[in-house]
Amino acid sequence: MGAIPTQRETISRASDAPVPGGAHPCAPRVHAPLPGSPLAPGSARAVLRTALADWAERGLPGAEHLTDRLAGDAVVVVSELVTNAVVHAGTDVELDCRLEPETGALVIEVLDHHPSRAPRDGTVEPPCETPEYGRGLRLVAALAESWGITYHTGAKTVWARLPAHEPSATDEEEAYAGERGLRVAEILAPEPRRAERDRDWLGRGALSFLAEASDLLAGQLDENLVAALTGQLIVPRLADWCAVWLEDEATGRAGWGADRIAGAGPRLARVWHSSENRIEELRQALDKEPPRPPDTAGPGPAPFPWPGDALGPHHTHGCALAYRLAAGGRPLGTLVIGRSGPVGFPDEITGLVEDLSRRVALAIGAARQYARQATISAVLQRGLLPGAVAEIPGMRSALVYEPCDKGGPSGDFYDLFPAGDGRWCFAVGDVQGKGPEAAVVIGLARPWLRLLAREGYRVADVLDRLNQLLLDDATEAADAAARALVSAGGRPTGTDDGPQTRFLSLLYGELAPFDGGVRCTLASAGHPLPLLLGAGGDVRTAAHPQTLLGVVEDVTYTSETFELRTGDSLLCVTDGVTERRSGSRQFDDEDGLAEALAGCTGLDAELIAERIKRLVHEFGVRPPEDDLALLVLQAE
Repeated sequence: MGAIPTQRETISRASDAPVPGGAHPCAPRVHAPLPGSPLAPGSARAVLRTALADWAERGLPGAEHLTDRLAGDAVVVVSELVTNAVVHAGTDVELDCRLEPETGALVIEVLDHHPSRAPRDGTVEPPCETPEYGRGLRLVAALAESWGITYHTGAKTVWARLPAHEPSATDEEEAYAGERGLRVAEILAPEPRRAERDRDWLGRGALSFLAEASDLLAGQLDENLVAALTGQLIVPRLADWCAVWLEDEATGRAGWGADRIAGAGPRLARVWHSSENRIEELRQALDKEPPRPPDTAGPGPAPFPWPGDALGPHHTHGCALAYRLAAGGRPLGTLVIGRSGPVGFPDEITGLVEDLSRRVALAIGAARQYARQATISAVLQRGLLPGAVAEIPGMRSALVYEPCDKGGPSGDFYDLFPAGDGRWCFAVGDVQGKGPEAAVVIGLARPWLRLLAREGYRVADVLDRLNQLLLDDATEAADAAARALVSAGGRPTGTDDGPQTRFLSLLYGELAPFDGGVRCTLASAGHPLPLLLGAGGDVRTAAHPQTLLGVVEDVTYTSETFELRTGDSLLCVTDGVTERRSGSRQFDDEDGLAEALAGCTGLDAELIAERIKRLVHEFGVRPPEDDLALLVLQAE
């Protein structure tokens, strides 16, 4: 690419193509900021498809020119431009698409903040992937009327203008699809060598194959499934067989160079053959000779040794090519394809697989990122919840805890612990939001609850102090964000939009067993009120509503005390239970939770918890959309 010009400069690839400037005030337009991650191309395609469908449905100016042909071209162009930006710039990108009302032409712009990645550890990192800049833009040039690159200070925009076409009959559309596929295949292939079968398939839909393959791969969150799908995409359409090796995380950090960890090697994740009875023999042969680190950083695939007799006596010779899989500057693995016979692979096939391998690498990178985040979240979640629930003399307890998002920290939490002096304390809470912000609040609240309880503070005093603690923490976070904004010269730091408001609803209580029952003191701060089920089947609320924690300063909380006698049950829930939806109705409408609890008369704590959970799940057709936690405490 060369150095970025220091002043605004435009590079145009069409002699009569102006740089896209101001748009018509009535022009339909969509703008979407996207993270510089492997998921960006799929998100961009989804944004564009949704926008085009919306413009056509609303009959906006210029929408009468939208055809399947134009929409298909636009999806391919957006996919290529965003993929290029993610791979080569490595920054967040911005997608802008507008429809010219007069002409019906689509103008697509993708902005990134080039130059790409900052050096790690203060040293320049050698590239782990071959620069591929240009292949995607050659595809764009094949489809666009004009395109260009506009450089700004600290950013660049790649744009393309796709002209409108008059609607055509079905057979003409099919002819166009073949013409477009061949036209782009010719651009990808430097020489006109192509087998008839490859030419026919490429003509029918090579570009749509890439777009659909991208959508399929982008939705996978497991690297082994990505490898399996890759084999099914390639065989038998593009090759007789293929194999995918995956590097481990440690090798990925070390790179393909001299710092590679001794003894570390790629893992053969997937082998696929057009004849299934050859897969196991091929796997054994390939497992003995994994791909080696590349000797050079040259572009394109590298020759790979033919796996000998593993393919049978009639396929002892053929052509095999290895493609490096890399994303974000790190090696992820190797894709190998093979074809029997003396002909080998036409250039258009190698070019198409090279484009596909780039998408495979992005999908593997996304899957690994998700796996890392899921692992971190699981460890964090375990640290935010008690390792065991305390057993209380004279009481039975039962707990149901179901986080809605299995991949991130839940906003609900619970605790049941001894506080000393013959007291046990319990808590059921719900933090506003989910994810890291919720984890921060839970990580702050739960240890302080235990500390204050064991220091002898009573229920109302604990809530008073916890409320002030959350307010002080929010003030400190706001001050830190303001200082960061000032030090950045008033520009957003890019890490966050500012501190998040940290509200906490909490039901907190203290239990003191005595001869004949358990004395319970509790308070509810903005939380669904607990319900008390008597042994005779009567149900009543056991607390009065009070303000959320972390909202109002100098508020004074109060508590209520009552006794649990034999057979009495106390039910504590989060709003995932009370606000469970079925259409416009909620589970607790018209005292639905109290009615459900009344139907549990005579059941022990475990059966009460199980019944309430079942009723909540059966209330709606879809799975619950919020975290669900409930605690049942029953006097024996």
